[in-house]
Amino acid sequence: MSRDGQGRSHWFDDEAGPVVRPYAMTRGRTNHAIQHRLDLIAVVLTEPHVGDPEEDHSLSPEHVRIVVLCRDNPQSVAELAADLDLPVGVVRVLVGDLVDEELVHVTRPVPPAELVDESILRDVINGLRAL
Repeated sequence: MSRDGQGRSHWFDDEAGPVVRPYAMTRGRTNHAIQHRLDLIAVVLTEPHVGDPEEDHSLSPEHVRIVVLCRDNPQSVAELAADLDLPVGVVRVLVGDLVDEELVHVTRPVPPAELVDESILRDVINGLRAL
């Protein structure tokens, strides 16, 4: 995606807003098969085998940007939406496309209900000390 001298994308018009509307980026799709796994805190990471995404002409500029953003630093869906200045629903569809193409993978943080209770850990430590 090229940028002008002020760092703005050529796909943005200051007066009109984005030249390409979000529904056009997703080809009219509003959800994806894996969308149930893509909540705001789902973490997206580029697969290690992925080369330069700009060489893949089947990817949109938004797809390329997601792959680049997640290459060195895992990003949550919410962070991607903010960085790309796109609605979360659009980002979910785009990430779903990239998962299908095996360019990124998605992980979810461990839910607090599944974390070990701190008091249990203290009891285990105390029990080990007593041995």
